Amino acid sequence: MQARDGQGRDEQAVAAFIERFASVLSDAGFPRMPARIFTALLATDSGRLTAAELAELLQVSPAAVSGGVRYLIQLNLVSRERDPGSRRDRYRVHDDVWYEASVRRDQMLVRWESSLREGIAALGPKSPAGTRMAESLEFFEFIRGELPAMLGRWHARRAALRAERGQED
Repeated sequence: MQARDGQGRDEQAVAAFIERFASVLSDAGFPRMPARIFTALLATDSGRLTAAELAELLQVSPAAVSGGVRYLIQLNLVSRERDPGSRRDRYRVHDDVWYEASVRRDQMLVRWESSLREGIAALGPKSPAGTRMAESLEFFEFIRGELPAMLGRWHARRAALRAERGQED
């Protein structure tokens, strides 16, 4: 018999999903423990858990959770909250976390573009390496130029999806 939570979900299947998706994130370069914590928060209806709840869910030490959430907070993927009158921190993943990560990607692209311009100047724009750098710069400028329109389309699509589900935007 499979253990089910209050929503009728199979807890073992949820735990397996958390590990599989965390592994996918790790394969993409995300550190393993932050990937597990991030996925656990995504997979929780409230999107909020205490360090103790995360440690219990993931079967890890509180110290492992502490280091993982610190990493996620630095990336602005998770925020720390405290309920009024409580001394316990809760860690929260926001509903629009992927959108926010994309907006921050725009800021990163600006930094990359600046560095590439320095590289082009140092290498010479007509050298093979300078030409490669220039193409990289043009690619990132293209992506950054397209990003606002794409994010706008996402907002419209998300609103339509939420309307279909009967949710408010």
